[in-house]
Amino acid sequence: MEKEELKQRCLDAIDENRDLIIQLGDDVYKTPELGYKEFKTTERMIKAFQEIGEEPETEIAYTGCKVSTPKKGNTRIAVIGELDCIQCKEHPDSTPEGNVHACGHHAQLADLYGCAIGLLRSGVMKELGGAVDFIAIPAEECVDYDYRDSLIRENKISFYGGKQEYLKRGGFDDVDMALQCHMMEIGNGRHCTIDTDCNGFVTKTVTFIGEAAHAGFAPHEGINALNMAELALNNIHALRETFQEKEKVRVSAIITEGGDLVNVVPAVVKMQIMVRAFTIDGMLDASKKVNRALKAGALAIGGKVEIDDKIGYLPMNTNRELSTLYKENMIEYTGAEKDSFVELYETAGSTDLGDLSQIMPCMHIWTEGITGGLHSKDYRLADPELAYIVPAKMMALTIIDLLYDNAKKAKQILDNFKPTLTKESYLELKKEHSKLVVFDGSEL
Repeated sequence: MEKEELKQRCLDAIDENRDLIIQLGDDVYKTPELGYKEFKTTERMIKAFQEIGEEPETEIAYTGCKVSTPKKGNTRIAVIGELDCIQCKEHPDSTPEGNVHACGHHAQLADLYGCAIGLLRSGVMKELGGAVDFIAIPAEECVDYDYRDSLIRENKISFYGGKQEYLKRGGFDDVDMALQCHMMEIGNGRHCTIDTDCNGFVTKTVTFIGEAAHAGFAPHEGINALNMAELALNNIHALRETFQEKEKVRVSAIITEGGDLVNVVPAVVKMQIMVRAFTIDGMLDASKKVNRALKAGALAIGGKVEIDDKIGYLPMNTNRELSTLYKENMIEYTGAEKDSFVELYETAGSTDLGDLSQIMPCMHIWTEGITGGLHSKDYRLADPELAYIVPAKMMALTIIDLLYDNAKKAKQILDNFKPTLTKESYLELKKEHSKLVVFDGSEL
């Protein structure tokens, strides 16, 4: 069958099920859940797949689910949608806990589902030379460290990120490349952003340990952990001119525990820190400097600091050949003009798709259909057609391009791709740079 005929059958299947796809996206929006807590969202995805005659694999990365087409040829493509939400208590649609899909992940799941409908209900897969995994993956937002640390201690997960966890469990062992769409307000007559390169980061859970004393009678008998933290933050600020601009270094910190009573010298203060940079070497260099700043804060007051370091996500570099296929389908099937795209977005943000992009070709399109800034109170779905339906169609058409003619195009892309890491070297990198650092300034 001609490729154009396969594409049209796929488009027709998505159009025929448009209401089903939009309903899924809207339903997910109403039940926002943080990472590794997406139990309701996973159940909704399971139900959605069952409605189109598929029985998904479940609990793939603690939460999450997957539908796979049978093995065919030597090429398998993953389409990924993320299950989790963020917290933004100022958003009018947030839950009492502050949970809200101001990240666009509910739209991702609709895109994933629509793509699956297009390829599976149309019957085009039997005409293609490869296989597809449709993956609803947990925990893209790297937040809620205490909860995730508890799951790690209980041996329920190994990593903060859902794609990292699924990779370790072998879920991507047979996958050759991954496709994903995200939402962003683009404007200026542009329809989508084609390629994205972004930062990776190191996470730090920091505990300053001093000694309690009466803050009025005998503060000299105490060792003030809050003063250690304040000095450490100032030390980090003083480091900023040492970071190279090309690395787009960002150091974000919050104090999660700052003492118990105002009349007691704080004995324990806890912080969470995220150190971002544009390259792996840049991440590690900035992380080392931040650790030095934290130790200096403890040294100055004569206390102790424990730094639990973990490599969070790696920098993302999307595959230009994959994204070009998406762009060409936008031009041919939506009437987009050749100049109506943002070709490259370089951002200090991060995503765990970056980890996969170091190992396999990855596509990450920013598409339209929303208004307001990411993770803000102004984030809104503006157009279900543009946010839910068009990306589903374009991803499905891109897969047809990749797997048509015995997966000729996919094989060309794989031949041209030079991975930075293997699965084995990736896991070793994570292990080597994820450790507890303890510094006792009272001994000096």
